[in-house]
Amino acid sequence: MTAPLFHLAIPVNDIEAARAFYGGTLGCPQGREDPGHWIDFDFRGHQLVVHKAEGAGVRARNAVDGDAVPVPHFGLVLGWAEWEALAERLRAAGTEFVIEPHVRFVGKPGEQATMFFFDPAGNALEFKAFRDLGQLFAV
Repeated sequence: MTAPLFHLAIPVNDIEAARAFYGGTLGCPQGREDPGHWIDFDFRGHQLVVHKAEGAGVRARNAVDGDAVPVPHFGLVLGWAEWEALAERLRAAGTEFVIEPHVRFVGKPGEQATMFFFDPAGNALEFKAFRDLGQLFAV
């Protein structure tokens, strides 16, 4: 059986800025759209829809291993080399990180590489990687 795919719809205040960020900076192929209202993106096989709406942005933060993590947030778990390449791509694009790329929970269960940044509308994204994917749900 095929694994379920997620569908996530998020608010953005500028459709064209969202198109440039998700389609250009992150390299997500674009799907259907209703011009000026919403755009579907292929977020590594998952459906991410940006909707023009007021109220985009971060609302809270939570302490995680010494970092103030934006909540809510979403993202992907990548392979280690792919995560490193994305971090360099984002740096080259001038992305301002909320939490710089680094490894957290060092030597503990769940050790992972992580980075946080905002899209142009203020939605928080986290991309992470594990050297051992078995640590994803480690306790």
